[in-house]
Amino acid sequence: MDSSNDDALDIIVTNVVATFRTRCHLNLRTIALEGTNVIYKPEVGKVLMKLRKPKITASIWSSGKIICTGATSEDESKLGARRLARCLQKLGFRVRFSDYKVVNVLAVCSMPFAIHLIDFTKNNRPIASYEPELHPAATYRIKHLKATVQVFSTGSLTVTGPNVQNVATAVEQIYPLLFEVQKPLCK
Repeated sequence: MDSSNDDALDIIVTNVVATFRTRCHLNLRTIALEGTNVIYKPEVGKVLMKLRKPKITASIWSSGKIICTGATSEDESKLGARRLARCLQKLGFRVRFSDYKVVNVLAVCSMPFAIHLIDFTKNNRPIASYEPELHPAATYRIKHLKATVQVFSTGSLTVTGPNVQNVATAVEQIYPLLFEVQKPLCK
């Protein structure tokens, strides 16, 4: 980015997906009958449990594996996962919080200009693809960061990656490429 235009881009994290294990077998029927804010799905073999603060939804399997979604930061996700483990302890299970891992982060960002998607994909052909018949965005994959950026013609970006740091690095890496193909302002 050039020094005359030092406007910082706001990257808004909208969803953090994390997993952890309880290291014990969980009786889903007991959780469904005695737990609060739960939805029992016996056909899938899981229980959905919702927490209000932090606002997360957890998928709980009888094996003890739990997936937490809906947090807006990595810290909030860990807090929600620990709070969920505590709820299960209060139901009488011998839960030990282990193997916590952030699996996926979804963030959105808006560029201060519109983007010419066809030129963007021509310039970055091997790692960028654009199929307007299938999806309105160009897809840009950054292999070493394990991040995927959806670029819309309005300048909106949707970024997915394994953690918040990789998402921020992906936006920094793609900005100069998008700056080259910005649409001229209409008069």
